[in-house]
Amino acid sequence: MTLLEAAPKQKIETIDLQNPIYYINRELSLLEFNKRVLAQAKDENVPLLERLNYLCISCSNLDEFYEIRVAGLIQMAAIDPRASGQDGLNSNEQLDLISHHAHELVDDQYKVLNTLLIPSLDQENIRFIRRTDWTEMQQQWLQTYFNTQLLPILTPVGLDSAHPFPRILNKSLNFIISLTGKDAFGRNSGRAILQAPRSLPRIIKFPQDETESGPADFVFLSSIIHAFVGELFNGMTVKGCYQFRVTRNSDLFVDDDAIDDLLLAVQGELAHAELRR
Repeated sequence: MTLLEAAPKQKIETIDLQNPIYYINRELSLLEFNKRVLAQAKDENVPLLERLNYLCISCSNLDEFYEIRVAGLIQMAAIDPRASGQDGLNSNEQLDLISHHAHELVDDQYKVLNTLLIPSLDQENIRFIRRTDWTEMQQQWLQTYFNTQLLPILTPVGLDSAHPFPRILNKSLNFIISLTGKDAFGRNSGRAILQAPRSLPRIIKFPQDETESGPADFVFLSSIIHAFVGELFNGMTVKGCYQFRVTRNSDLFVDDDAIDDLLLAVQGELAHAELRR
């Protein structure tokens, strides 16, 4: 008798491959991957500007995640909210979990930027100057910059019964402005929307010779608009200015069973996607 024959036979446990505990949700795993990208921005062994780049990558990844993955889940929830995948989660349950993890991720992104990267960049004389820290020369230069470069191309839209909420471009920089008083036409809408054109740079460098600034002193476009937005509303007072943006569904959806011409359907979806952008 061989040793193999003499050994007691062990019962082989059968694994139920339909059990959800053996599967990881695809969407949540993508968010976990994005956390690992953000972790590179926290690593002090990584060059500083590379850390900033990793932060930006994590932000763009999250945008794309919502444009495609979350958009697809919302469509699935509308078609069949009870349908679930191998992990046992239906679309609405996935959306709830995504919301929780995504909010944590965004909070972490802001902490990395404000408490780690900006102070580290400041130590290397790369500074982002806040409105409260502008010198008089910087203020004067920015006033001129606003009047010559921004004012001619900024077009606020009042919100009232005659002007419904405008179509906001995907991922564009926008501001909602709270106002008091009446405009040149005697209207008092109380609110307005301002969209910053995409042609404008989001970060502007202070000229050293004109502002006595450092060699790498910058200001955010949003800070300039916040500071001088009142110039756009003659006769009115700005009570508040708040920036926001919209992330739109960019997922192409073509039902090949319900269309006669696939080419035309794809062309139509691409046209709608271009409008969303």
